[in-house]
Amino acid sequence: MDADLARCSQSSLSLVSRLLALKSGRNAGNLNLLESASIRRLIGQDLGPALANQGSADLGCWPGGSPHNTDLLACGLQEEAGKGVLAEFNLGCDVEHTQHVYRVYVTTFLGFGGNMARQRYEDRLFNGTLAKNRLLAAQAGLSEDTPVLDPCLPAGLSDAVVRDNGTLHLRGQGDWTQCQEAVRPFLGLHNGTMSPRGVYQAPINFSNSEFYGFSEFYYCMEDVLRIGGRYASSKYSQAAKDYCATKWSTLKQRLDSQLFSKQADISRLKYQCFKSAWMFEVLHSGFRFPFDYPSLKTAQLVYDKEVQWTLGAILFKTRFLPLRDLQQETLRQSHPGWLRPPLLYNHHLFSLCLLVVVLAILLYILRLRRIHQRELRQAEALDLLWAEEGEALLP
Repeated sequence: MDADLARCSQSSLSLVSRLLALKSGRNAGNLNLLESASIRRLIGQDLGPALANQGSADLGCWPGGSPHNTDLLACGLQEEAGKGVLAEFNLGCDVEHTQHVYRVYVTTFLGFGGNMARQRYEDRLFNGTLAKNRLLAAQAGLSEDTPVLDPCLPAGLSDAVVRDNGTLHLRGQGDWTQCQEAVRPFLGLHNGTMSPRGVYQAPINFSNSEFYGFSEFYYCMEDVLRIGGRYASSKYSQAAKDYCATKWSTLKQRLDSQLFSKQADISRLKYQCFKSAWMFEVLHSGFRFPFDYPSLKTAQLVYDKEVQWTLGAILFKTRFLPLRDLQQETLRQSHPGWLRPPLLYNHHLFSLCLLVVVLAILLYILRLRRIHQRELRQAEALDLLWAEEGEALLP
């Protein structure tokens, strides 16, 4: 992380160091879980103690060598054991409110993402084939005419593994069941361990829990299989088997006809068979989810809100700010004192103004009548005077 920050500081971008931070996989898992829980709360669900039974699984699929190449399982569980994989955060309005302190089991499995798993699988296939060729004086995979059969590629697909010391040609066999057996050793469950690389996993009450699967969990189910949403192992495995057994030419034709999602591309079509088997093994053999578990949902959006750890980070950083008070204060400052809404929209004030206007109109009408009556009296007096003067002039 320090090296990445140093490279950023040497770039042409103007960065403020105190505003820049790199999050580890563990922190990203915490923030991801926090955001999904916050979205549920915002749409009206009362979480309460249910947060302790909520979790998320994020199977990463970034290129190898990336510092963010992490796959994580974040589970909202109360757990005393495994202190090294427990994180604690306070969601109260200040540090003194311990009512909303949660302990979360979270860990990352670096190198267990879909792309990294495929790279390790190809490395073993490449090295194993070369060793076997030297032992048997064979030429398997050294030319397109003698490809090595790969059960994790769609039927009929020709592919090549290029390394510094040569190229290995592959031909897709499309056998999903055999692919499962081929990828299972890469979980590192040997020597009696029941978790990838022997990392402690907190026990999960599967009868009272709910999980969301993001990233590769969602892509594997939705991009080409089009069954994203609630996960059912039997439905998923059958769809994966059918896909792997489909001829490569048929898959390309379906892609050209836009029968897959917009995110699907040639790379997704080529390695969907492998990644679907890898996801299945990670979920059931690595994380030990029961095959009949009904409460896992793969998603990219939760209640139409995109789930990313960045929003969780914002929520966590601003949790102590009195946002409602700040909003009201800003509203008060934006209006002059005589235009404040409680005064401006007071119905008593409106009635008073209306009464004043009506009285002014009445007074104006009365004054006009008085002026008119005065003019009439003056006219009558003049007429009478002229009449008297006329009579006096007569002989």
